Amino acid sequence: MPTHLTVYYNTRCPVCDAGIDWQRNKLLALVRAGMVEFTDINEQPDGLAHFGASLDDIRRRLHATDESGRLIVGADVAIALWRLTPGEGWLAALSGNRVALPVTRFVYDRFADLLFAWNRWSGRW
Repeated sequence: MPTHLTVYYNTRCPVCDAGIDWQRNKLLALVRAGMVEFTDINEQPDGLAHFGASLDDIRRRLHATDESGRLIVGADVAIALWRLTPGEGWLAALSGNRVALPVTRFVYDRFADLLFAWNRWSGRW
C-alpha cells in the first residue's frame, strides 16, 4: 500500500467532482491521516507542469503522484484509489490485472474523452 497519494482532479466537471467527493468520503480516515490528498486543478492549474501535464490533460484524465513522486494517469489512478478503499480491493484486482488492464485503460480513456468533450461543449472551460 502506498504511503502517500495525491490525486489531481477537476471540480468544474460535475461528474468528476461527484465521483471524487464520493471516493474521498470512503477514504476519510486516510485523508485525515495525510496518506491521500485530493487537489483541485482549478486551484493549482500548473501543479503538474513539471511533468509536462497541461491543464487540459488533467481535465481530461485523473492524474496523481505517489509517495516516490511518480506520476500516475487515467485508469491507473482509479485502480490505485480502489486498492486503498476499504471493500474495493476486488475492483482493483479485477480491473488492474495484466489481462484486464489494457481493456480498463481503453474504456477509461474513451469515457474520459467523451466527458471532456461534453464539459467543453457545456462551456465549463
